[in-house]
Amino acid sequence: VLGSKSLKNFCVTWTTVCVALCVILLCQLLLRNQDPSTGIERNDNSLDMIEMSGFICGYISCVFYLGSRFPQLYKNFRRKSTEGTSYLLFALAMMGNCTYGLSLVLKMPATESFRALYFLHHLPWLIGSFGVLFLDIFVS
Repeated sequence: VLGSKSLKNFCVTWTTVCVALCVILLCQLLLRNQDPSTGIERNDNSLDMIEMSGFICGYISCVFYLGSRFPQLYKNFRRKSTEGTSYLLFALAMMGNCTYGLSLVLKMPATESFRALYFLHHLPWLIGSFGVLFLDIFVS
């Protein structure tokens, strides 16, 4: 169990990292849109820094989002009770994750050649939404 000082330090560090990442991404967007003639030509299959940063953020988000359910699962397991759990919160979260995941699946391109690329580009969000939905079933 994290002490309150450790938890506070973690939260401050995490917030600082998120703010720094947002500033870096914003600067990259501004620089990329400022003068397109100086941009480096890229292959359609390659990823630029903005896209790669988006994937990294997606996977980090996925890890933290999935990790957010384990403290509740652990607490329920230790107490052998779900007392105090807000079932409405989990029901709404489950419906939100289900509809979000389905929106990604239903939006999948019809062309077979684009499906694999689409799936890879949306994988962290699919894992996050359906993975948390699966964990929420255990919490409930």
